[in-house]
Amino acid sequence: MKLSILMCGALALGVCASAGAGVLPGFHSPTGNIKCYYNPHGLSSRGFTPVLRCGLDHADYAMRLQSRCEAGDWHGFTLTPTGRPLLFCPGGASGDRVAFTTLAYGRSWRRGPFTCTSRTTGVTCQNRRGHGLFVSRQAFNTW
Repeated sequence: MKLSILMCGALALGVCASAGAGVLPGFHSPTGNIKCYYNPHGLSSRGFTPVLRCGLDHADYAMRLQSRCEAGDWHGFTLTPTGRPLLFCPGGASGDRVAFTTLAYGRSWRRGPFTCTSRTTGVTCQNRRGHGLFVSRQAFNTW
């Protein structure tokens, strides 16, 4: 089944989803390859809602997911409080300013309705409804 595609038309028009949000909280894996952040007023195809965005500097599957983006470039995944993860394919820079901390292996990070856990195999994030994603350099899984 094809993943739902996130289309941020408002971002392409230069509207910043986090206007007035200041610096957003985030984390990166110990290697720095995986980065996630929380925006309590984020924009998704489901409207303005709390979002968790996770991206990777290097992913073996990046080109495959890029081909699924109808507009913009693939930059990772967006998780909302209630649904399955969406591809994050912004048409421009998000404008979000993030303060990243290192999430050590075996530790968890919680913000709003999201919990993420870092392991040597990758990062797993879920919303309270049980939807989530696993990302690593080699593989990803969404549910």
